[in-house]
Amino acid sequence: GGNIPNDITSNFSTSNLPPDLPMEQSYVENILRRNKGKVASFYMTFPDSNEWRDRVFTGVIEQAARDHYVVSDPKTGKWYLLLAIYLDYIVFEEEINYKVI
Repeated sequence: GGNIPNDITSNFSTSNLPPDLPMEQSYVENILRRNKGKVASFYMTFPDSNEWRDRVFTGVIEQAARDHYVVSDPKTGKWYLLLAIYLDYIVFEEEINYKVI
């Protein structure tokens, strides 16, 4: 038992995906990349800290990667490198660019 039939894997094809897009489109960093330049609020929880346990970082989305996000705050001039592991959710003040294949 436990054998996976060959037809399950052999029928999967990525040939219809645009070449410049990764196969998986639902990752947060891909959504953020489509919305670079927009203002968003990043709700973060730091469970090992009492003083900084829950924080909100609001600013312009500058960059996004699998494990971190770069946000600039034009009001203070500060830039934040936010680790994805601490992210709870993100709030946008405008409609976002969001596509699912």
